[in-house]
Amino acid sequence: MKVHALTLAVLASLASSTVFAENVDPLKKAFIDDSAVKVQFRLRYEDVDVANVDQQNQTTLRTRLNYKTGDLYNLFAVAEVDDVRSTDNEALIGDYKYTQINQGYIGYKGPANTLAQLGRQRIILDNQRFVGGVGFRQNEQTYDAFSAKNTAIEGLTAYYAYVATVNRIFPEGSGKEEHDNETHLINVNYKGLEFVKLTGYAYLIDNQDVAAFSTDTYGVRATGDVKLDALKLSYEAEFAQQSEGSDNPASYSASYYKLGAGINFDAFGAKIGYEVLGSDDGKAGFITPLATLHAFNGWTDKFLFGGKGNWENGLVDTHLIVTAKLAGLKLLAKYHKFDSDYGDIDMGKEWGVSATYPFANHYSVGVKYASFSGADEGYGFSNDTDKLWLTFQANY
Repeated sequence: MKVHALTLAVLASLASSTVFAENVDPLKKAFIDDSAVKVQFRLRYEDVDVANVDQQNQTTLRTRLNYKTGDLYNLFAVAEVDDVRSTDNEALIGDYKYTQINQGYIGYKGPANTLAQLGRQRIILDNQRFVGGVGFRQNEQTYDAFSAKNTAIEGLTAYYAYVATVNRIFPEGSGKEEHDNETHLINVNYKGLEFVKLTGYAYLIDNQDVAAFSTDTYGVRATGDVKLDALKLSYEAEFAQQSEGSDNPASYSASYYKLGAGINFDAFGAKIGYEVLGSDDGKAGFITPLATLHAFNGWTDKFLFGGKGNWENGLVDTHLIVTAKLAGLKLLAKYHKFDSDYGDIDMGKEWGVSATYPFANHYSVGVKYASFSGADEGYGFSNDTDKLWLTFQANY
């Protein structure tokens, strides 16, 4: 039985239970008095221009309704429904018409600062480089899973999830909308030290539908900052090793590492980074099939590679990010230079800018633009590409 089906069965059992039926006041308190309802609207216009291919544009409106109960004997429930209306489904744009349950799970606040969740849920780990929700797209990636988080030791967070299904960003009927899994996600981080937060993880992906996505990944991550009056210096360093997992037909071993340093003062910040998704001598590359890929390696999404986030020759991304805040306006500019880890291939460059303005507590407007060019010809990512997004969002 899939995890979300099991969750619905548990909810039905709770609702019909004689024990709960005899206690109307606690039910009213949990399901009405202490419950919370949130509504979000996100309107987006996207324009995509791929040289020698096509130019397409699309307008979508996502309506999200979220309901969370109060606690009832340390149990609570979350239900979230998304509906996306669209002018059309365009091949070059990753948003689609759909209506579905985005989240639906039972939570339990257990002893020793333990939180357990069963059902369809959002899983966001670290910076989403390996496990995330693809929150930029109108259809979010969520997981049918059992998860548990424990914070009993001060400064230490231990997280585990068993994932049965990955609900991907693609529409119903596409054949790509969900992948059955028998995946284990383990993430432990410690922030009890003054200048560093340490994280160790093991992501054992067993994809039952796409064997090439099955991987065993083990890694460590360190981030931190040092404040000097109004100046703040930050850094990050990460290393991971990956090999084939479960029924993956490939046999390989590839590394991932990232180094970054930043400086921030007042309303201005800058960060430089160097990231390598390695290659095993061109046989296979280090892949990240559960990542929020749009947040990494360029906004034009040239390196999705069917959802793997890498190809057999590997990817090297040298990048610079500059941020600023001006009268409530949030500004960001990015530059990437891409190369292969194996084969000396120039994979192009990209620059992008964005501006977001939140106002009146509930609303925000944003514009984002990215331009990719300069890749060696003859590869699937080599066409010059420009993308523009205009977004309005309201939260209640």
